[in-house]
Amino acid sequence: MAWVKFVREDIEIEVEDGISVLEAEIQAGLRPDAPCGGLGKCGKCLVKINGEVVKACQVRIGEGETCVVETLDRAGNEKILTDGFNREVVFEPGLRMAQVELEKAKTGEKRSDWQRLLDTLAETDGEVEPGQMEVDLKLAGELYGMRRDSDEWYVIYSRRRILEMRKEAGRRCLAAFDIGTTTIAGYLLDGADGRTLAVESRMNPQVQYGADVIMRANYALEHGTEALSMCVRKAVNEMLGSLAEDAGIRREDVFQVCVVGNTCMHHLFLGISPASLVHAPYTPAVSERLVLNAGDYGLAVQERAELIMLSDIAGYVGADTCGCLLAIRPDQQEEISLMIDIGTNGEMVLGNRERMVTCSTAAGPAFEGAKIECGMRGAAGAVDHVKYEDGKWNYTTVGNKPAVGLCGSGLIDLVAGLLDAGMLDENGVLRSGQEKQGVFILVPPERGGNERGVYLTQKDLGEVQLAKAAIAAGIQMLMERLGITEDDICSVYIAGAFGNYMDPVSAGKIGLLPATLVKKVKPVGNAAGEGAKIALVNEKEMLEMDELVRKIEFVELAASADFQDHFIDELGFETGE
Repeated sequence: MAWVKFVREDIEIEVEDGISVLEAEIQAGLRPDAPCGGLGKCGKCLVKINGEVVKACQVRIGEGETCVVETLDRAGNEKILTDGFNREVVFEPGLRMAQVELEKAKTGEKRSDWQRLLDTLAETDGEVEPGQMEVDLKLAGELYGMRRDSDEWYVIYSRRRILEMRKEAGRRCLAAFDIGTTTIAGYLLDGADGRTLAVESRMNPQVQYGADVIMRANYALEHGTEALSMCVRKAVNEMLGSLAEDAGIRREDVFQVCVVGNTCMHHLFLGISPASLVHAPYTPAVSERLVLNAGDYGLAVQERAELIMLSDIAGYVGADTCGCLLAIRPDQQEEISLMIDIGTNGEMVLGNRERMVTCSTAAGPAFEGAKIECGMRGAAGAVDHVKYEDGKWNYTTVGNKPAVGLCGSGLIDLVAGLLDAGMLDENGVLRSGQEKQGVFILVPPERGGNERGVYLTQKDLGEVQLAKAAIAAGIQMLMERLGITEDDICSVYIAGAFGNYMDPVSAGKIGLLPATLVKKVKPVGNAAGEGAKIALVNEKEMLEMDELVRKIEFVELAASADFQDHFIDELGFETGE
């Protein structure tokens, strides 16, 4: 065995011989940033050992060694988007409460105490179907004593089970979570009127196992799902505690939790192997909407609380897309709209009430800061917008802090600016005219907030080309499937943090979106999280999603020759020459 001491955190742990410093950081609970999953490619897991800055994933700890590690300052206080598209929704939740009277059995009464309770509840609420309700043996055994204690009781229940009986109405709350590849957003709602009581967000701790879903899926196949499942469940459980504290309620007052996420996040949260997602034909292990016991997944809420997982649609089009559809409801509109959630996977849905088609493109994590040398998430000091005007470069940073890197919105602005400045040709070759070939320095080290400054490399541009071509080709494929043109699309809903902060004009200029759609763009923020909330406050709409998911046509791009042709066509840039 060996020892690792993290001097800044004053943590010392015993580890197995031969593990990497990155693995030791994870074991110590430090949540390092490792977008490449420890492959040594991203250079983001830097630490200092014996005065030398090294990649933590590439340093192995020798037998009996005591390794002293100094972690470096990393960007914190990321801007995590929690606001979504607000649509008026009737408050008709699946979680209900009714006051009932526990009647004493009559002589010769055939019905059990439990059956009489369900019949009384059905008389109060005409939508209750006693035959569909689960039997709660513990509660059934307590009903005789409860009736002797009091005749009047409040029953909190759902379509499938009685969750609690209490003497006072008290509080009843709902919680919704959007588990993104990079971030988690959580919301606490009042079960009596649907009001948002508290909001919480944090980074997804799974990022220490890789930036994108493929890296995490591969990690799960090699090491099992437990580490990935337990860390995200722990994060959600901690967030539930923070939400309850902020709202001044008890954890036990939370009766339903709704979770959305892409297909891989969905599977890993549930502890399901993602093997079927990474091998052809790339299908989910399970896609139906699930109603589970929250306690079975490490959520410390009401004892019989329900965990609702919205439906995955197909392949990598997951429950987060289902949430987006719930927030926007394009299936109720006459006009044709395009909804895109731009992230590691670019999920998109095109259509209207007559017909809808969907696909997922492997855009990669470039727009989330990974695989870009100076890339970072939207934290303090991230360059978030860039403008080239009158021969000058102007930029802004998150929090107006000294520039330390490029986040997604700043990245596409910078590429658009390079096109405006004539420094990029149609093939994406960079000719900056600066001293170092193949590099454009936006912020020199002496003007930035770190020792390297902020710059863009030729390799970075290649990553942007791959990402934007995947999105653009996906849009072309969906239009072809529906037999429409760009002119037929009335609205373009852009979901997610990147879409919320990006400049549509820059997106059109680099070819991420067709230029004719730029003026039709409507950012809808965290629509997936908003959809998770709607699922809790309107059960009818949630159930309608089950039918919609079955009707949406899925366009598989992985083996499509047409997609490859479109992808290659979209790799280049329009230079205006």
